[in-house]
Amino acid sequence: MGSTVTMTAPKQAGFVANPRAAGSMLDEAARRFGARPAVDFLGRGWSWSEIATLADRAAAGLQQRGVVKGTRVGLCLPNTHYFIVMFYAILKAGGTVVNFNPLYTERELVTQAQSAGTRIMVSLDVPMIQDKISALVAQGLLDQVVVCSMAQSLPMLKSWAFRLLKSSERAAIPTTKTYVRFENLIAGQSKPTSVPINPLADVAVLQFTGGTTGVPKAAMLTHGNITTNVQQVLAGSPPLVEAGERIMGVLPFFHVFAMTAVMNLGVAIGAELVLMPRLDIKMLMAAIERKRPTIVPGVPTLFTAISNAAGSGLDLSFIKFCISGGAAISAEAADRFERLSQCSILEGYGLTEASPVVTATPPERIKRNSVGVALPGTVIEIRDAEQPERILPQGEKGEICVRGPQIMKGYLDRPDETAKSMIDGALRSGDIGYLDADGYLFIVDRIKDLILCSGYNVYPRVIEEAAYQHPAVQDAIAIGIVDAYRGHAPKLFVTLRPGAHATEAEILEFLKQHLNKIEIPKAIEIRDSLPKTLVGKLSKKELIAEEAAKPQVIKEFFNDQSTGAKSS
Repeated sequence: MGSTVTMTAPKQAGFVANPRAAGSMLDEAARRFGARPAVDFLGRGWSWSEIATLADRAAAGLQQRGVVKGTRVGLCLPNTHYFIVMFYAILKAGGTVVNFNPLYTERELVTQAQSAGTRIMVSLDVPMIQDKISALVAQGLLDQVVVCSMAQSLPMLKSWAFRLLKSSERAAIPTTKTYVRFENLIAGQSKPTSVPINPLADVAVLQFTGGTTGVPKAAMLTHGNITTNVQQVLAGSPPLVEAGERIMGVLPFFHVFAMTAVMNLGVAIGAELVLMPRLDIKMLMAAIERKRPTIVPGVPTLFTAISNAAGSGLDLSFIKFCISGGAAISAEAADRFERLSQCSILEGYGLTEASPVVTATPPERIKRNSVGVALPGTVIEIRDAEQPERILPQGEKGEICVRGPQIMKGYLDRPDETAKSMIDGALRSGDIGYLDADGYLFIVDRIKDLILCSGYNVYPRVIEEAAYQHPAVQDAIAIGIVDAYRGHAPKLFVTLRPGAHATEAEILEFLKQHLNKIEIPKAIEIRDSLPKTLVGKLSKKELIAEEAAKPQVIKEFFNDQSTGAKSS
């Protein structure tokens, strides 16, 4: 018996996808919510009409500079109003958005620009971004660079202070024809030439992902993928007030989660987007107090940081709900934040290749440790990881595979990789999970993260969840290390909460009460910090690389009968 599950709640039963040109979303926001606040950036605001007008002018400017249907234009920007304006301007001009992480190294930017065939880039006039973009120009990789001004995005007093006191944080922009300032880009026609769009075929966004191989690939997300996924998110969300919500925009828009669940969702409902260019916890807490956001999307580490910073006296009752994605949030971390804020953290699950949202937790029935149920129009299949043609019965663990209108067109110029990522027309996630009797999805682990110990599968996430139950543990990462006897064995890295104390041996004894013998870590290491991705998710790859660099024959910290653990 197959185990395919779709959302069946009444509000989702009649869902019909309406794929359309993604640029039209901003036009509709301007028409419906024109005078309403659209963006707050460090105290400066824009209405939806103002954002749409800037996008139209920028689109016309791009067309005047050669952007036609299919031209790939890079965005290398932090969260500012420029990102929203230029994202929609590129789409309106007929181009394809290529999202670049502004914190990438020059080498990473070169690799991505070459892979995507990006010849035009939009950047910000701060040295940490612009210096790397200028290096790409020097290498002949870019023909044009649109440079946005940080000072001009700030409120008047902050803008003066930035110009006068922070001249070292303003990059020198060459005066060659290669570089065009944003204010000159929008100085021409007020409207772009209309470009016909086939929502099901035309690519709106190239979104890079390492996937299960670690090799960067550009997922081709069509206009239909992007617009449909926003519709699915809306249909699966708690009731939202059009032109009445404020969404905290600290997650970077270059990441597909924030692109859809913050920026595009905000456009769709006319919410005010409270933007921050980077995660600074003091700035974040000040913005939360000043703007009182009703929706706070984040990754688990963000909610931990807010809990640590808020203390017991801060009123967060204005938050309706929080959306957690990108990684699993521990039950302890979720409970702690919810006690402080009196609002629910709703987990979801997504994949870059799915635009990205696949599941969401219904607010009326939260199951801790579950990522919720399939969004409307989405089908989840659990397939045998060894024999993927076989769909497993309900409750059995296997590879999560997904069907739906949000699934990518494929990987750019990688037909072999595209074929590997699909099975019978469904997207293979590379994640292990199961569906319960109510259709709730539970993620067990990544296939590539499985640790094979003496022939048994050990899931790092199980070890991490057990570690989070220890009152002193703040963050936890479990990986596999070489073991002369078992082939591989788990190793656990943790950080402790501020002011908390625990030893490796104490944590080990605690874990023995919550894990079976094969899951007990061979070593436990307490660190001051653990590596994170640029969007704040805990990251295993640095620790895996660190361990791989050690000699293959490693010192035994304890044998199977040992009662102690040591820090390596």
